[in-house]
Amino acid sequence: MNRVEIPPPLASSCPKTLLSPKPTTKGKSRTPPPPKISSLFFFSRQKLLYHWLIDRQPCIDFFHGRRWRRWTRKWRTEKDICMDLSEMRKRLSPRKTTDRASTEMASRMAARRLGFHGDDVFRTFAALLIILSVLVTLSFMYPNPQSDRGGGGGSPFADARALDSKSQLLIASDSLSLVNDSLQPIEFPKDNLLGALLAPGFDRGSCLSRYESFLYRRASPYKPASYLLARLRKYEELHQRCGPHTRSYDEALKHLKSRQTASPTDCNYIVWISFSGLGNRILTLASAFLYALLTNRVLLVDPGIDMMDLFCEPFPNASWFIPADFPLNSQFKAFNQQTEQCHSYMLKNNLLNASANFVPSYLYLHIVHDYDDYGKLFFCEQEQGLLVKVPWLILKTDNYFIPSLFLIPSFEQELASLFPEKVALFHHLARYLFHPTNQVWGLITRFYNAYLAKADERIGIQIRIFEDGDGAFPHVKDQIMSCLSKEKLLPEASRQDSFPTSSENHKSIAVLTTSLISGYYEMLRELYWEHPTVTGEVIGVYQPSHEEFQQSEKKLHNRKAWAEMYLLSLTDKLVTSAWSTFGYVAQGLGGLKPWILYKAENKKTPDPPCVQAMSMEPCFHAPPFWDCKAKKGTDTGMLVPHVRHCEDVSWGLKLVNGHQEL
Repeated sequence: MNRVEIPPPLASSCPKTLLSPKPTTKGKSRTPPPPKISSLFFFSRQKLLYHWLIDRQPCIDFFHGRRWRRWTRKWRTEKDICMDLSEMRKRLSPRKTTDRASTEMASRMAARRLGFHGDDVFRTFAALLIILSVLVTLSFMYPNPQSDRGGGGGSPFADARALDSKSQLLIASDSLSLVNDSLQPIEFPKDNLLGALLAPGFDRGSCLSRYESFLYRRASPYKPASYLLARLRKYEELHQRCGPHTRSYDEALKHLKSRQTASPTDCNYIVWISFSGLGNRILTLASAFLYALLTNRVLLVDPGIDMMDLFCEPFPNASWFIPADFPLNSQFKAFNQQTEQCHSYMLKNNLLNASANFVPSYLYLHIVHDYDDYGKLFFCEQEQGLLVKVPWLILKTDNYFIPSLFLIPSFEQELASLFPEKVALFHHLARYLFHPTNQVWGLITRFYNAYLAKADERIGIQIRIFEDGDGAFPHVKDQIMSCLSKEKLLPEASRQDSFPTSSENHKSIAVLTTSLISGYYEMLRELYWEHPTVTGEVIGVYQPSHEEFQQSEKKLHNRKAWAEMYLLSLTDKLVTSAWSTFGYVAQGLGGLKPWILYKAENKKTPDPPCVQAMSMEPCFHAPPFWDCKAKKGTDTGMLVPHVRHCEDVSWGLKLVNGHQEL
């Protein structure tokens, strides 16, 4: 084989370290093994050229053996070769030294073998290696999406809800991930803060649901107003400045203990008493927070027996739970309409009026379903003018009283700015305030991933019966099936033994039922197990628990109840029961307008069996019927276009978006 010989002067003037071989062992040359593929992914382009074209002897032999010289366009001069080698030496030379003899020998050998026009070849080969490494890297970063879902097609929301491997990586890691010893910053998705509704800065591990909930539900079509976001950030600053164990809190506490005439304080407070069932507590706590926002007060929460076990802290760097040494803690259960510090009691006995100089250090607000006409004066403008002077308000309620706040003139403009879409009010407040603790989040995610994640469509059915008696009532069974069929929420079951001819339809539907008993779940499960659907869908029916009766004082019972409300909110379509605050919470969290099962009378199936709600807002079951200006009774459901009577409680009030929803 002919070789290009380099004269001694040229060889000696060329850089020698560039062409030096690896140190030899026992006089024998050693050929290093080829580099590992994983290490090639992160080599720079220069290092690729060096290791593959200079330091790897078999690679050079390959080029030479294939006689690449035949394809070169022109021969390069010895001077050009030297200049190229010098340039490569400056860029690529490793920081190693070899003996002079081996350096000169390597220089002559490489110069002879590189005596052709190799730049184009080198560039092409290096580019191919780089492209190959990029393709392999991408194959690891973006695996086949079908395999992540376990095969099969899905609904438009299925991909957004299912936790794929990449989403799990984002959740498990912090802001950085180490991949093959190379730092690659991973930005957490912006949607995890729900369009800036949530504040950043929380410890993710302490409340996983805050940062993971968006992975399980579709993106909300209702966007919070910029003014609402600004007010929430301002409130968080107020809560941090005035919350428990701050200087302002300690000063206000001194006035509370004194029981004397109130004097101005830096911070005013409203204390929410934990009362009634879990659904009621969630609705009333949202009402108390909105009232605090409207009156520039700090909301403090009575932890009761399980509030800390169910809900994460919603405000950054400050707790919303009152300390155990709060001076009125022991009196909470005893507060009623006859309490001397009760707002309605003092009004009834002429102990309180706006013109008097006496302002109590605290007032108890009784807005429970049995409150009297004096208690309902809370929703009048005149009384709000007095309450604003009282530093401490203690609230006990089992009502979602927000609709009546829209009838107070001084709040009207602020509410319109906070919630341009009035029907999304509870939707925004619930997603901002209520984040399941890690224990409850585990119940939610385990059930969802096991039974609901892979379905093409999810239907929620919440059944709450207020009739006395055991077991599943036949008239309620008929009502459920009539509603599902009439509203076409579930496909019709075939009563024939043969399978349907349209076997190409492999759509899967997961039906989530929640009830204190199992009878209604078993009815649906047996129907779709024993009979195929007429159109070929596959129906799965699931129920997380059946506790038989409500046990509001038990922690595990309330954990399951909170988990089931949340699971219902993750469905695509929802059926709820009339009068049920359990269903109200689910529809509000999920942003769903449910079909409401009418309350049966005299054990007869209602006709029609159900109706779709005007809005997803909860119903205020015990509103006042009093015109504060005219000082006479009136229908408060007809005063403004965005407050109307409820579908399930004819005397109740709920928010709608105005005349278009009537």
